[in-house]
Amino acid sequence: MHPPGLPRHNLSISVPRGLTRLGLSAKLLLVTVLFVMLAEVLIYVPSIANFRRNWLNDRIAAAQVAALVLEGAPEDGLPEGSENRLLMGVGARSIAARVAGARRLLSLDSMPPPEVSRSVDLRNLDWWTSIREAISVLVAPATMPIRVVGEAVGGADFVEIVIDEAPLRRAMLKFSWSLLLISLLLTGLTALAVYIALNALIVGPIRQLAANVMEFEADPENPQRIIEPSLRADEIGEAERALARMQGTLADELRTKKHLAELGLAVSKINHDLRNMLAAAQLMSDQLVETRDAKIRRFAPRLIATLGRAIEFCQATLAYGRAAEATPAIRQVALRQLVAEQAELLGLSDNRHLRFDNQVPAELVAPCDPDQMARVLTNLMRNAIQALTQAGTEGDNQPMLTVSGMPANGSATLRVIDNGPGVPLRAQANLFQAFRGSVTPGGTGLGLAVAAELVRLHGGTIELEPSPVGAVFRVSLPLRRNGH
Repeated sequence: MHPPGLPRHNLSISVPRGLTRLGLSAKLLLVTVLFVMLAEVLIYVPSIANFRRNWLNDRIAAAQVAALVLEGAPEDGLPEGSENRLLMGVGARSIAARVAGARRLLSLDSMPPPEVSRSVDLRNLDWWTSIREAISVLVAPATMPIRVVGEAVGGADFVEIVIDEAPLRRAMLKFSWSLLLISLLLTGLTALAVYIALNALIVGPIRQLAANVMEFEADPENPQRIIEPSLRADEIGEAERALARMQGTLADELRTKKHLAELGLAVSKINHDLRNMLAAAQLMSDQLVETRDAKIRRFAPRLIATLGRAIEFCQATLAYGRAAEATPAIRQVALRQLVAEQAELLGLSDNRHLRFDNQVPAELVAPCDPDQMARVLTNLMRNAIQALTQAGTEGDNQPMLTVSGMPANGSATLRVIDNGPGVPLRAQANLFQAFRGSVTPGGTGLGLAVAAELVRLHGGTIELEPSPVGAVFRVSLPLRRNGH
């Protein structure tokens, strides 16, 4: 609800729909999963490198056993078939060991492989090299066997094996899948725990704050929409208490300003109507100056001056605004008689300087509120009198005010016509807007705005008709009410 009389600021902000569909909780969950997965990646890289190193060390350890067998072998070599069983147990194509300066070799082939894809020396393998080579095994596996060199025990200087890389890659992939499943499980559990904790501690209270702000925005004057702060001692609790103070202050100010605005608007309309009554009394009191009674003639100027000051006071106290008008009390009203009464009130029947002509047919009757229609006619006729009195007419024509009426198209149409200077073009655009459509110096434009509002309440229309001379205001009232 927007209080009448208070400025309305356009604060509408377009929000991309794609962003509104992803709530704060979903964003929090997504960020949590991303960071946990990033942590798992950082853990996986050294883990797979360490797995490769240990796998190769296990093969070197098995080869060392074979090296010890070679060291204790007789001069004529091992029994037939023993070398193949040693190589099959290690999983290598060939095993070489340097013992006492002599190089001993076990091989499945009659000759060792002529070349290898890469060589791995486990004796001086740093971590960065181990990570790079582990990734190479997964991404670009070797097409030929690889050479692995490791420390030896006993009398051997070192142990060297030539193996296929395919078993190593299969073992690394199996380890990766196992680690991935564990990582997914840990990621889900961690993300869920973090989500539940942060949603309860942060996201939930923030969502409640946002919901309260939107509810308060819909009805800021309702004290039930003010948030009830929790007992939290953190930043969210401080925000709740600050929001409650701000909402309470704003609600009080809005209610106060609304009451003041409504009071000011009511006073402005009362002042406007009172000014019209005083002006009519002033016009009638002008005739007291011409009376033969000396006492009345002596007090008449003082009475006229007092009425003039009262009119000026009403003019000065008009406040900006627009109070709501009462619903019209509709009954059948003879429009000619109503026009005659307003003319008498405005002193037109005895005005020697202005000619008045009531051309409304006696049989023209329309359903309307007589008091409100009297205000409409008074405002229009008074504006015409002021225009004729202040600006006069073109040439030597006598100032003339005419009110005509006729039924047309299911409506009773009244025209208030004068032969004055007419309505300036600059005033026609805002003619029926309060404080913007005044056509006389010092005027507020409230009279035409009130007349337009009253006519609209009757379901009718009011407009300024084009005219070569003067101003013509047309008021149309429906002859049949809704449901009648």
